[in-house]
Amino acid sequence: MAGIITYVKESFGELKNNVSWTPWPEAQRLTVVVAVFSIIFSLAIWGVDTVFSRAVKAYFAWIN
Repeated sequence: MAGIITYVKESFGELKNNVSWTPWPEAQRLTVVVAVFSIIFSLAIWGVDTVFSRAVKAYFAWIN
């Protein structure tokens, strides 16, 4: 158990003293960029899925 506690303490020390963190305004800006691209990508996938779904339905209606 002492090993786990030591590990956690050392991990926090590492994060506090040795990690270079992105400035807060840049982190906010990058979060917005990721959110916008995620929305655009999901809409593109939805569009392609809709087109393929209609194409498959049309194909099966045509062969029946």
